[in-house]
Amino acid sequence: MKTLDSYRFKNGMILLGERMEQVHSVSFHFLLPAGAALLPDGCCGAGEVICDWLFRGAGNRGSRQLVEALDGLGIHRNASLSSHHLSLSASLEAGNLSKTLALFADIILRPQLAADQFEPSRQLALADLAGLDDDPRQKTMILLYEQFYPDPFGRPAVGKADELGALTAEKTAAIARSIFDPSRVIFSICGRYDFDAVCKQMEVLFESAAAQGLSATAAVPRGQAYTHVQTDGAQVHIGLMTEAPPASSPHFYEVAAAVSVLSGSMSSRLFTEVREKRGLCYAVGASYKALRDFAGISCYAGTTPDKVQETVDVVLEQFRRLKDGITEDELQRARVGLKTSLIMQSESTSARAAGISSDYFLLGRVRELDEIREKIEAMNTNGILAFLRGHPFERFTTVTIGPRAITV
Repeated sequence: MKTLDSYRFKNGMILLGERMEQVHSVSFHFLLPAGAALLPDGCCGAGEVICDWLFRGAGNRGSRQLVEALDGLGIHRNASLSSHHLSLSASLEAGNLSKTLALFADIILRPQLAADQFEPSRQLALADLAGLDDDPRQKTMILLYEQFYPDPFGRPAVGKADELGALTAEKTAAIARSIFDPSRVIFSICGRYDFDAVCKQMEVLFESAAAQGLSATAAVPRGQAYTHVQTDGAQVHIGLMTEAPPASSPHFYEVAAAVSVLSGSMSSRLFTEVREKRGLCYAVGASYKALRDFAGISCYAGTTPDKVQETVDVVLEQFRRLKDGITEDELQRARVGLKTSLIMQSESTSARAAGISSDYFLLGRVRELDEIREKIEAMNTNGILAFLRGHPFERFTTVTIGPRAITV
């Protein structure tokens, strides 16, 4: 069994790690408290701008020099935004870890945020937002999450055109300089590393840093139960979402099993009943989406206008019929699918680093991979059905985009 490394700095920053002896790489993950829900009102999309702007010069390196330094170390890097966090991650050869951490300290604590680099970053964010018109599935789900989760937690990370257009370099820079609140920063690392050396270096780089940070406003009730966006075209895109227990719930594995029965494979109920038997849609699937305090099971289906009502009706029927019974074969397929995901995570330093930081934020602790495996093995049909009968899927938030609305 692997042992999790853990260290908390005096400023409150938490450092978590899991060493993998068999690899020669390392991945790390910063969770910074600057997600879409924490941004000031009227700044939806500022996080997307900041994700790019941070890498356009930091410390004594301008934009080109910083990119060359990162590329010279062979760093595979990513910046992304969720409801709660702005995430910065990197994967690299283990021997370059110390130099890479120093670069990321500059990016986080000493970004140049040059005014002449703001507009290119904003234009990229606007282009990504406009690109949703070519990806109606993603557009549907973004609108669904906005309606399902209470505000501000449903605010789209990708932003809104009017608020992105109104952003100024000065206001966005002020937000960017507030993203490092050490008492709420989670740093996770996985792969080949020396934990004592990492702690000492991180202490030098980050111990004295402090910022006021960003905080979400009080949550207000979710949006309307049904939203339709009228568009021309030959397709209707459907998004459905129903409440589910959060990741910290003791019923988490029952929820995971239920989702797998619905949508875990080509033998799943949604694929079989909606697509294969009835030919109602060209795509259908469900997944579990969790924030720290709110969670739900979301479902997407793409179909034609003449089949949209029946598609919705059959999808809802499959959700509601789960409580009537699950076969041992379905349970076994769920176990296999969940364990396959676990195996892939255990072999990827990047996935495991992300899983460690996510676990700590959502649960207040990190689950060992062996613990997760044991929970998956312990699932049984009686336990899953007891959960489903006590938590029936009856209330749904629904979004459609296309030429025809539905009756909910």
